[in-house]
Amino acid sequence: MSDRKYLGKACVLFGMLVLASCSNDKEKLDGAKQAIAPVKKDQFPFYKNIEIRPGLTFEVVSWGKGVDSVGGYLVLMSDSLKNNYKSLSNEREGIVKDAWNMDMDNDGNPEVYIELLSNKNVSDLHVYEYSGNSFNKITFPGLSSNLKKIYGGNDQFTIDEGDLYRTFPIVNPRDTTEKAGELKKVKYRLSGNSFSSSEVKEGE
Repeated sequence: MSDRKYLGKACVLFGMLVLASCSNDKEKLDGAKQAIAPVKKDQFPFYKNIEIRPGLTFEVVSWGKGVDSVGGYLVLMSDSLKNNYKSLSNEREGIVKDAWNMDMDNDGNPEVYIELLSNKNVSDLHVYEYSGNSFNKITFPGLSSNLKKIYGGNDQFTIDEGDLYRTFPIVNPRDTTEKAGELKKVKYRLSGNSFSSSEVKEGE
């Protein structure tokens, strides 16, 4: 009989210890939650929310430690109407300067343009089209060999009436009709997920 009483007391004591342990763990967990500050958008080197249409947005976020020009970026797609969420991550060599969306080829699939700045004054674009529930990279072309000879950075990308333009000041002009400091302008077109470019002549 005494053995049964002892066993009963032991079970009760074990149960109390388990409850006390769970309570302590919960207090520790609650304390840990309170210690973690919520993530703020301004904690990232770059953050931009791009609304494509009501319910569909792209968020572009960059991160990195140490050297500003080395790190990565993330594109978050949220389609709240369809309860669909996708993401894309990539490494970067350069500072994310800006991001925007277009549909240059008018195929109904939005493109995300991410402008990177490297070597303090050289710009480049990373372009992705979102279609078929995934991100597809579109290679952005470099400058032609002739333009590279007069290129010294300080690019500016602009959008005019749905067209994409790149301008930069001329350095070391090789043509008597060109002067150092004058702006060279390049127009880009997109067709079939492939870019083409052409120089814009003065007066055009």
